[in-house]
Amino acid sequence: MRRLAATLRLDLQLQLRNGFYYAVAFVLVCWFVVLNGLPAVDWGYVLPALVLGNLVMVNFYFVAGLVLLEKGEGTLEAQVVTPLSDWEYLTSKTATLAALSLIEQMIIVWSAHGAGFAGAALFAGIVLASTLYTLTGFLLVARYRSINEFLFPSALVTVVLSLPILHYFSLWDTWLLYLHPFTAPLVLLGAAFRPISGWQWAYGFLYSVAWAGLLFVAARSAFDRFIVEREGSR
Repeated sequence: MRRLAATLRLDLQLQLRNGFYYAVAFVLVCWFVVLNGLPAVDWGYVLPALVLGNLVMVNFYFVAGLVLLEKGEGTLEAQVVTPLSDWEYLTSKTATLAALSLIEQMIIVWSAHGAGFAGAALFAGIVLASTLYTLTGFLLVARYRSINEFLFPSALVTVVLSLPILHYFSLWDTWLLYLHPFTAPLVLLGAAFRPISGWQWAYGFLYSVAWAGLLFVAARSAFDRFIVEREGSR
């Protein structure tokens, strides 16, 4: 646990040093400016999809940036020969970015909607969605060494990951999208603003957790294949 705590601390310092927190602060400022200029909006309806879309940047692209920075600085080469395990590395990235997302999205929701939302549902939806985004981002970026290589495939992947938003707004009404991993946390985000049935609660939470577990296992395999073997052989 001491090793994990030290890794968490180092990740927080890395995020601060590379301006990630300033980027989030800038987004929040832009959000407040836009919010003041918008007409009346049914935020209880719009916010679940907006929050899910916002998480792409903080979790999917921020974890990619962190991994590429570590590769570029050569710190990953050093880490693979230390006692730090793959699960500690991934847990640290996931936890620190989930915390950052939670703070950012809570501020956005509160500023747009006020305090009239179910905090537990919003918390669960944000944390689970951010976990899925972080692990998916890591799975993709692990095989690349530069941002130029990563950008095009990442754009295609994020389009696929955003498909549940079409279902949410009834632009693509098919039950098949309930198989999509990001539909489940979107259901939980929706529960923060309106009542949902028991089966939706069970689906939203259990399906999200199941996908998080699968992605974590896949990310550990990608860490060994694309980072330990490649970086350790350099």
